[in-house]
Amino acid sequence: MTARRQLQALFLTRFATAFGIVTLLTLLPTYIDLLDPQGFVLGMFATGLTLAQAGTVIPVSYLGDRFDKRTVLLVGLGLAAAVYGLFPLVSSSWSFVFVRGLQGVAATTAGLVGLALVGQLARDSARGTTIGTSNAWRFAAAIGGSLSAGLLYDRFGFDAVFGLLVAITLVAFLAVLAFVDPDETTTEGFALADLAVNRRILTITSFRAQYAVAVTLVRTWVPIFAGVAAARGGLGYNAAINGATAVAVVLAAEKFTNMLCQPYTGGLSDRQGRARFVFVGGLAYGVVALVVPFTPAIGAALGLPAVFPYFGDLSPAFLPLVALNGLLGIADSIREPASMALFADEGSGKGVASSFGVRDLVWRPGAVLAPLAGGWLTTNVGMEWVFYLGAASAFTGVAAFAGILTYRHGRSGLGAW
Repeated sequence: MTARRQLQALFLTRFATAFGIVTLLTLLPTYIDLLDPQGFVLGMFATGLTLAQAGTVIPVSYLGDRFDKRTVLLVGLGLAAAVYGLFPLVSSSWSFVFVRGLQGVAATTAGLVGLALVGQLARDSARGTTIGTSNAWRFAAAIGGSLSAGLLYDRFGFDAVFGLLVAITLVAFLAVLAFVDPDETTTEGFALADLAVNRRILTITSFRAQYAVAVTLVRTWVPIFAGVAAARGGLGYNAAINGATAVAVVLAAEKFTNMLCQPYTGGLSDRQGRARFVFVGGLAYGVVALVVPFTPAIGAALGLPAVFPYFGDLSPAFLPLVALNGLLGIADSIREPASMALFADEGSGKGVASSFGVRDLVWRPGAVLAPLAGGWLTTNVGMEWVFYLGAASAFTGVAAFAGILTYRHGRSGLGAW
């Protein structure tokens, strides 16, 4: 099978995996309002997923490099289809946490191995472009997932939402089965251990470990901020007509700008070096995150409407929140393909699944702990402090990354890679 046909099938798996993740993220405020979790359990609504993902990374990285990646990918997609069939049976906070944990296992298996195959099949000179294109498919799914989740739930309930997820995941399964060749580029030993001490990977992880806190908090709490009741620190859009759809529009703005920009910014990182893009994207993300809690004041100062056709009564913060989430997408599109290509570059020929496994593992501590901190801040201090913590984490990550490169390469450190 040609590399192009295989990449197209793999892009579809990225689409299916992202579609499921974002659908659940969009419905998270709905589940919060229905099941009413508090404190620690509220944090576990996000952390249940990330804990399961963290526990899955090492075995999947090993299996992906040691055996046939295609087979491991098919197992992940099959499990995902089964898990989406379980979600309509959820009836309590802890059953939601459990099933969402199973979703984390399936999503990590399919996502990590699918991305490893994309990085492996991409040409060295166009790796950032190929990864950016792969990510564009992921963000197209994120837009479709967020919008369809809101529309289908508002009209037909949970059964229609999860029926669609099962169907999309099965289509991706069949595409891999039909078009992706068995993978013969296996490695001996445990490549992840060697790549974990790779100098370049250690440098990028100095940024990524802290940036994980920023992105996890901001991406998780933007829909919560938009959807939950004003009495709990949010904007209360779920109380409006078609409120879940209003939250979906906010989420879609970030995915749309990210989707448009990533193939272009990935190509720029192929030609101009990757480190500058990581630095600028991370810095911009922190600046925009810092502004999110001020959207009600911005909307009021600009005299923006509070009532919108189709949605009904929202707030003057609606348009500023959509715009800021779009800017978050642009900021992340500058960073992400360059960062991912650095990991693929270092893993090429040594164990690309393990390289992406290191990338995933470094992300997990922040992704696990950040929602717990966010739940505590929301309950005890105020929701705006979630975004302040997210911005601070982005700034410290950028400072560490630039500092290490400057120490090793001098003033031109950011241009060394």
